[in-house]
Amino acid sequence: MKKKILIVGGTGFIGHNLTIKLLKSKYKITSISRKKPKNLKKIEKVHYKIFDITKKKKFNKLKGEEFDFVINLGGNIDHQNKKETFKSHYIGLKNLLNFFKNNNKITFIQVGSSLEYGNVISPQKEKNTCEPKSFYGKTKFKASKLVISKAKKINFKYIILRPYQIYGPHQKFDRLIPYVIKSCLKNIKFKCSDGEQLRDFLYIDDFVSLIIKLINKKNLRSGIYNIGYGKPIKVKSIIENIQKKIRAGKPLFGTIKMRKDEIKKIYPKIDKIKKGFNWKPKFNIKTGLNKTINFYDR
Repeated sequence: MKKKILIVGGTGFIGHNLTIKLLKSKYKITSISRKKPKNLKKIEKVHYKIFDITKKKKFNKLKGEEFDFVINLGGNIDHQNKKETFKSHYIGLKNLLNFFKNNNKITFIQVGSSLEYGNVISPQKEKNTCEPKSFYGKTKFKASKLVISKAKKINFKYIILRPYQIYGPHQKFDRLIPYVIKSCLKNIKFKCSDGEQLRDFLYIDDFVSLIIKLINKKNLRSGIYNIGYGKPIKVKSIIENIQKKIRAGKPLFGTIKMRKDEIKKIYPKIDKIKKGFNWKPKFNIKTGLNKTINFYDR
């Protein structure tokens, strides 16, 4: 029997890439998003549900449907808009969990954030006490605690993933790597920070392959897991690698100041996910960047 999967935020960057891969494995997929896909080819065999999960009554559109896995990728990506951030990442999640309040057969996969840790010294570990500093980080941590609380009350299994910097095809141009690629392809000067921030970048296919591995895992145990490549790199090196590959564009380092709540060093310890699920990333930064550049340079 085909596994039935509900993807919340299925037309976003991660959701779209995940949907494509899941379809190849013949899963039955239902996708929730607030708006119809833009610039994304509507994929056949996906059951699209267009509604806002922050509105409780809209869940009537799922009435009578059953799922084996719920993957929550939903949420506003404009972290400066505090009202929308809280609504989409917490209120929406609360409504989603309430819809499944009488269902202990689901496995709930919540995509959290590395910003839940706050100023915890890197490499950050799952056992570290979370001390989020940004409003977004605080909201995502509150959301994680809600998932755990509901899971214990309803008795369903959960996985909370805390990804670091995910990149790849279909990501919006307001994110670092697509922004740099676009600027270099246009052969223009572009503003950026001094690039001294230390980050962990993971190619989207590695993240998607992990989620599929979780779905196929027998006797899945609940838990929290850091997700990254496992080797930090300076943002400046990422920008320089892209510029050298395209051989165009000029980064103006230092023309954008770091945000007040921005943390200079953020990277994870990923031993727990590697050992627990026999998983490791396949794409190093060079390969991942080349594949991403090739996607946008079409």
